[in-house]
Amino acid sequence: VQLQASGGGLVQAGGSLRLSCAASSHILNINFMGWYRQAPGKQRELLATITSGGGPNLEDSVKGRFTISGDIAKGTVYLQMNSLTPEDTGSYYCNLKNLYGLDTWGQGTQVTVSS
Repeated sequence: VQLQASGGGLVQAGGSLRLSCAASSHILNINFMGWYRQAPGKQRELLATITSGGGPNLEDSVKGRFTISGDIAKGTVYLQMNSLTPEDTGSYYCNLKNLYGLDTWGQGTQVTVSS
């Protein structure tokens, strides 16, 4: 099983990007999909999640600017990012978990925000 992440790119401050992530094959009982960011020289941080029991959730650092959506039953998740700043620059990763212990990551998509 692979996760295919896409949608990154170079954008000016204040701009928007929409990231997409999709599983390469059908996965049973997905209960978690999330987006993470790793900025240069920093640890990977959680940004947003969708769970089967709790719905969408955003971390305070991106609340009001980012939106997570998708259909985790189908293994797809999106991250709409608005009002981007240079501090949003980094590699963005999607993650998927299911009830049987599967825990897999996408390959990362690069987002660069210029000032």
